[in-house]
Amino acid sequence: MKTIQFREAICEAMSEEMRRDESVYLMGEEVAEYNGAYKASKGMLDEFGPKRVIDTPIAELGFAGIAVGSTMTGNRPIVEYMTFNFSLVGIDQIINNAAKIRQMSGGQFKCPIVFRGPTASAGQLGATHSQAFENWFANTPGLKVVVPSNPYDAKGLLKAAIRDEDPVIFMESEQMYGDKGEVPEGEYILPIGVADIKRKGDDVTIVSFGKIIKEAYKAADELEKEGISCEIIDLRTVRPMDRKTIIESVKKTNRLVVLEEAWPFGSVATEITYSVQAEAFDYLDAPVVKLNTADTPAPYSPVLLKEWLPNSDDVIKAVKKVLYQ
Repeated sequence: MKTIQFREAICEAMSEEMRRDESVYLMGEEVAEYNGAYKASKGMLDEFGPKRVIDTPIAELGFAGIAVGSTMTGNRPIVEYMTFNFSLVGIDQIINNAAKIRQMSGGQFKCPIVFRGPTASAGQLGATHSQAFENWFANTPGLKVVVPSNPYDAKGLLKAAIRDEDPVIFMESEQMYGDKGEVPEGEYILPIGVADIKRKGDDVTIVSFGKIIKEAYKAADELEKEGISCEIIDLRTVRPMDRKTIIESVKKTNRLVVLEEAWPFGSVATEITYSVQAEAFDYLDAPVVKLNTADTPAPYSPVLLKEWLPNSDDVIKAVKKVLYQ
């Protein structure tokens, strides 16, 4: 094993797949000359050249469309958005083209493409740069949605996403690019659609994904001091969702808290809550509690932003609520 940063895990995954398959290429704003806005493509221009690591104009609709069209001629593009907030400019290409090519062509065209970049808040960036759209994309048939929380998962899942025959939305975080973690020296791939139990426990199940899961870890450490055992499930993939792992855990712990960095209405947490009540209602000893951001645009003020985001204290309160403590 070796210890690398999250950004290095992303770069390694892309580079390894580009060495393996000449049809894979990367395009986006500042991915080449600048080595990526977050240095996640550092050194790739030098290795692969400007035909496979392509700097684009600030025109997400345009380069998303070029990338989608190129899949029809046998290419496997990786499209980097500087933030998924900017993907809204190209969302027509994602929703109406990438997600529907296979069905609308009667299976004649596949669309092996990865749209990747940071999601959700990253500090004081204001309301239009702090949004989480995992549930938006997951609501679209034809798209797969992956949200890793650490370097190991990021590398293994990104390699799987690049090899996938369907479009994959791969969401990262500006606040995780510097995170360090162990990854194997050799090649490995993690299957899309499989959650991971990060921490075993008996008293309550906590489901989360992405960078916000760190708050669940903090809460679990504090709760353990009080004799409360938390089982933490990292969803890793929002769509397809690994409902089986969640259900089996709830059947063991009989209680569920869902932690998500997104608005509460129509969220991923809402979908999880419905699935559990539909498939494990008789096992629940308390109502499910879901923790989301406040139902407002993200504030710029650091004081308000702290209140807007769910944190470990919120998780602790939620766990004690489902335990009737």
